[in-house]
Amino acid sequence: MRFARHSTAALLDRLTRDPRWQTVVATTGGAHSGGRFWPRALSQGGGDLGQRMQRCLERLPPGPVVIVGTDIPRIRRAHIARALRELGRHDVVFGPAADGGYWLVGLRRRPRIRKLFEGVRWSRAETLADTLQNLHACSVYFLPELRDVDVACDFAASAGDLGRRVLPPPHAEA
Repeated sequence: MRFARHSTAALLDRLTRDPRWQTVVATTGGAHSGGRFWPRALSQGGGDLGQRMQRCLERLPPGPVVIVGTDIPRIRRAHIARALRELGRHDVVFGPAADGGYWLVGLRRRPRIRKLFEGVRWSRAETLADTLQNLHACSVYFLPELRDVDVACDFAASAGDLGRRVLPPPHAEA
């Protein structure tokens, strides 16, 4: 829980202050309009990860959408900018993860919103391959591979990427 809070805060700090895009946080709670220090929030609703992401793709205003996880210590603004730029030339953009999944998925969303996530085996080595099976006649662009933090060994491997801002020393929290 502590990692999730700090990782989310660091991600928002890195990505939300860019005028090239609007940040919306998809939450497991309710939606709210945001404020000065917190972006707009959208409820993911229920279901598996694919159902929740598909719902976000369908509920957001028209235009390209990029979805990222909060557990990607090395994600930077340049990754988001590149994904959005490539959505001008491609239907779908993926940021592949070292474990066979992906840390980013972007969708052009025109002329229609595609169903990307049906039949996907989540948190498996086949996750990206399963998703690609749903993309008939789509042009796809791949960003560089990054590591996400799903389990303790991922956390240890990413420790150098996290830095003090993401995970403060243990005495900083009561």
